Amino acid sequence: MLDATVYTPALPNFDAPVSTQTLDPVDRAIYAEAFVQRWECENTRRSYLSDLEVLFAWCDSRGLDVFAVHRMHLQVFMRYLADERDNCATTILHRMSTIAQFYELAVDDSLCGKNPTRLLKLPKRPTIRSADRALTPREFERLVWAAADAGPVDYALVLIMGVCGLRVSPTCSLDVETATVLDQAHRMLVFTNKGGETMAVPQPPIVVQAVDRVIDGRTTGPLLPRNDGSRMTRQSAAKILTRLKRHAGITRRLTPHDLRHTFAVTSLESGVPLEAVALSMGHKDSSTTYRHYGRRTIANNQHSAHIVAGSIQVPNL
Repeated sequence: MLDATVYTPALPNFDAPVSTQTLDPVDRAIYAEAFVQRWECENTRRSYLSDLEVLFAWCDSRGLDVFAVHRMHLQVFMRYLADERDNCATTILHRMSTIAQFYELAVDDSLCGKNPTRLLKLPKRPTIRSADRALTPREFERLVWAAADAGPVDYALVLIMGVCGLRVSPTCSLDVETATVLDQAHRMLVFTNKGGETMAVPQPPIVVQAVDRVIDGRTTGPLLPRNDGSRMTRQSAAKILTRLKRHAGITRRLTPHDLRHTFAVTSLESGVPLEAVALSMGHKDSSTTYRHYGRRTIANNQHSAHIVAGSIQVPNL
């Protein structure tokens, strides 16, 4: 089997030139920065730029011009993502979507003759549903207890994501000031959501208590600091959850976003209307919530057939 870390395929002679011009590393970085500025959300820009930087580093290490690669190069690149970087299929699809848009713009700007991602054989999207990745109430409870034993930061992290339903990036972005905002007698978590809009989520009493413990008299700075006092990142949050799940006896893979899945599924199974869950999660359309979480099996005693049967009178046979 070919080694994706060292193999660079020999290319046939193509009639059309692949690249009409090239960019030095500085200009390439400026071009990439201009590309990601097309999106308003800072988290999206950072994520897309990270995808491009992975591609740039891979090409540089093999002496390839980013604007002169062919489809077969990108096939090897995807194998590198899977084998060397341990990226799952979803992450690879996300990266390649970014790269495809980048090359589409490069073609339009005459940096490429054609888009090398066209007709690329992509990995299959995993069939596991978002709802299936949620923790059960008992699993989540064990995780919460493990976090409480680990310390105030871990405890607040788990409750904010699992009880309030925040994504990991907004959770890490919280400051002391934005975690202590009062609105109509409710204490709120105020943050910028995925679409770039400001959102406020109320804190239940257990979250208020956890936030107060982690603030511990501070008046400013990151709500969830790391050991060195710097702001927690998505990566450090993921490492914390990996450690906590072992202590909680949870054997399956657990990511920060799985706590958001847990929030959604627990809400729906507790009888919260779909529209209310959608609003709580910041979904612009409840169809998004339904697509990810609504197509679930229902307990036999909760089936709508019982309601319909009770609404009519039938003969006493």
